[in-house]
This record gives sequence, C-alpha cells and structure tokens, in this order.
Amino acid sequence: METKQSACSAAPDLKDRNLINSVQAGELMSLFKVLANDTRLRLLHALSRSGDLCVMELARELEMKPQAVSNQLQRLADRRIVRASRSGNTIRYRIVDPCVLRLLELGLCLIEETKQ
Repeated sequence: METKQSACSAAPDLKDRNLINSVQAGELMSLFKVLANDTRLRLLHALSRSGDLCVMELARELEMKPQAVSNQLQRLADRRIVRASRSGNTIRYRIVDPCVLRLLELGLCLIEETKQ
C-alpha cells in the first residue's frame, strides 16, 4: 500500500484546533456521507486487509456484482480515498489516504467498546 505523508499525522490535536467553521463542517459532513455506506466500508476493509485488489476480486470478496463494486469504488476515488492503477488489462485499487484507515480502525474500536 502506498504511504504518503499524512495530513493527520502533522495536524495539531483536536483540542488545540480552533472551532470548525461552517465550511469545514460541511466538508466533514460530505466525507462522512461517503463513508456512511455499508458497501464502501466493506470495500475499504477488504482493501486494508489485502493492499490492492481488482474489481472482480472485490466483487467475490463482498459477494456483489462487479458493476455495483465499480460504482462504489468510483465514489471513493472521487474523494481521493482510493486510487486505481492499471496492471496489464486489470485495474487494481488501493487506499491512498491513511487517515481513512485510522477512521475505520477507530470506528471498529468504538462499536466494539460500546458492546461491552
């Protein structure tokens, strides 16, 4: 998986930031709307486990039709969360935003903690 210098790792702690403004809140809402989809979350988890996968591999993993997987991947690519790269005739997808991996991990942690 490609690692880039994450804006999250260089950012100040949440408590040290100024209160978010309405534009930032809207951007966050838009991001959370993209992530608030069970298929896209499952795609991200599958990609986090494997590094990179093609549409057919993801479709098999999620037991979905390739076209449905492709549509959801496009939404993630539009937000620059995943990136496609061609390998011969195959297009492979990988997560390029490490902040998303942290969000997924924190989300799973939160649901596991609230079950206890």
